[in-house]
Formats: sequence, structure tokens, C-alpha cells
Amino acid sequence: MMEQQTNPSFVLRAVKDVVLEDRSVPTLKDPWDVRVQIAQTGICGSDVHYWQRGRIGDFVLESPIVLGHESSGTVVEVGPAVKKLQVGDRVAIEPGVPCRHCEYCRSGSYNLCPDTVFAATPPHDGTLSKYYITQADFCYPLASHMDFEEGALVEPVAVAVQITKVGNVRPNQTVVVFGCGPIGLLCQAVSKAYSARKVIGVDISQSRAEFASTFGADDVFVPPPKPEGKDNCAWSEELARIMKEQFDLGEGPDVVLEATGAEACIQTGVHLTKKGGTYVQAGMGKENIVFPITTACIRDLTIRGSIRYTAGCYSTAVDLISSGKIDVKRLITDRYKFEQAEEAFELVRQGKESVIKVIIKGVTA
Repeated sequence: MMEQQTNPSFVLRAVKDVVLEDRSVPTLKDPWDVRVQIAQTGICGSDVHYWQRGRIGDFVLESPIVLGHESSGTVVEVGPAVKKLQVGDRVAIEPGVPCRHCEYCRSGSYNLCPDTVFAATPPHDGTLSKYYITQADFCYPLASHMDFEEGALVEPVAVAVQITKVGNVRPNQTVVVFGCGPIGLLCQAVSKAYSARKVIGVDISQSRAEFASTFGADDVFVPPPKPEGKDNCAWSEELARIMKEQFDLGEGPDVVLEATGAEACIQTGVHLTKKGGTYVQAGMGKENIVFPITTACIRDLTIRGSIRYTAGCYSTAVDLISSGKIDVKRLITDRYKFEQAEEAFELVRQGKESVIKVIIKGVTA
């Protein structure tokens, strides 16, 4: 006799409207599909953004979706074509499966594929369910000594791996990272794992900066408040000069990685980067900002955006965690049961300095 299976899911029905819903158990639709029972899911700012505002850029919430995209779990069913995974395997899930056929996919930039099915990006369902269906080659086996929390945090590490890849971070370089939230902290730690000579973390929060100095940064900088009446652009330029002097950066760092999206950080970061250096924009805040483009031009800066991950990022992230080079468990400040998912999201929304990474345990029953 077959047991009756259900699929509890955390569903975003509309802006600011979330509910726990019992959905039907998803079925395999492709020979390469696998069904994963989700064990742990980290909450990302983008999940909260869809919940609160219903859109990020061109991705607009028009129908209900399941939230969540930073997950790990156990394979419980495999399609007939699957060879490298079997039932019982513990995996980290790369949440975006590209079309594999367009010019972006064929050239190796599958993060730019317009037809990617990406978890919890409208109109696609995310991973905050008991079960999630994905393709076998977008599941990465966890080392035997890795737990499911570490497996869920492979996703943000892979984001940081992509950001450092775009920035071409190499040994013996000086790297400044704006932001000491999860992605900024991981960019610092990945840069250090890649043998960067000096890594400096920047944040307006003293407590986050202090944490960064124990995690991946050699030095940290908490900018002083802007003087009354001082022009924003002039103050950004002044801060860049202060940082160059304080940290003995000479003409500036080789690479600046921006993980806040804040206009002041972006302006300061461009003024900070040395001639011929690389500036990478990963943080997303306001859609349009005042940007010091003349400085970028005169200094011959390479300016790149970074989105998601490309080939090799996920396996590199698994390796950085399994080898002990990055201790992601230290980022977890709060843990919730599946039934408390809305409370977990509310905590992330509040944006407290003391909260770094919030994680939700999968359905246990």
C-alpha cells in the first residue's frame, strides 16, 4: 500500500501575502530530472524583495510562486537517464537551470540565458517545499563530512565565486569589498582563499565590520558620517582618499567588489580603484544612481556587473566549504522550523545588524 504523500510549500501569493500551502507532490517530467527532499534553505535578500515589492528589474510577480532558492537535500527519485546520482545522495542544488541551447549557453555564459528556470524568480517555483524537482547535473553531491546547512550555503558561496571570477581576483592582489553582509563577507573569504595579499571589508555597521575582521578580511573600514552640508560626490572622493592613506593602498586596490548597491559605496569604490583596475558591481539597490563616469574613463577601469554563477562556480563553492577554507556555519545567526518560515522572512526583512544568515529547516514529517 502506497503512503499518501503531500508537499507542504511556502507560497508567495501576492506582494506581502505569504501562506503555507499543501501542494501536490511534483512528478518527474524529463529523463534527466531528480526529485529532492529539501533539508535546509537559506533566505536571500532577493526572496524578501519579491515578498515586499513583487519585482526585481524585469522579473515581476504575476502569479503565486514558492519562495526559496538556497537549498540542500536528499535525492528521493531519479529519472531513467540519470547516471551520476542515486536515491539517498545528499546534494546542494544550483537553483537555475538554463536552456542549454541559446548563444549565451553555448558560449559558456549560461547565467545570461533568457530562458533559465530559476527557483523563486517569477514565474518559477522555488525550493521552500518538502520536494523540489530539478535536473540531475544541477545537483552537487556533498562531501560526507558536510551537513545540510553547509549544503544550503553553497549557493551564496557560489555567488561570491562568480563575483571574484568576474573581478579576476588573483594571488598577491589587494581587494576591497564594500559590504559585510553574507555576500560581501563571502567575497572577502573567497578572495583570501585565492591568496589575495590584502582584503579590506567596508561597512557602516561596526558590529558587521568587526565580524568581517574575524572571517575573511585583513582590515575593515567603517566610514565616518558625512559632514553637514558636504556634497555627496565630493565626500565619496574624500573617503576613497582616506582609505588609500589609512590602509597604505598607494594608487588604490587592484580590485573593488561592490556588494551593497548603495550609491555612496559605488561612488567611493570607483574613486578608490587604481588605474587599470577592476570594479565589479554585484549589490543591487536603487536602479539608477549618480556615477563618477569621468573617473572611470580617465583611469581606464574595467567595470563589470556580476549575476548568479557560471560553469565551475558551484563545484568550486562545494570544495571551498568541504576543504575548510570557508567556514559558512559561522554566518548562520538564526534557525527556524519550516512552519516558522514567515517569521524567518520577517526577521530578514527587519535588516538588523546582528542578523547575518537565516536558515529554514525542511519539512520533517
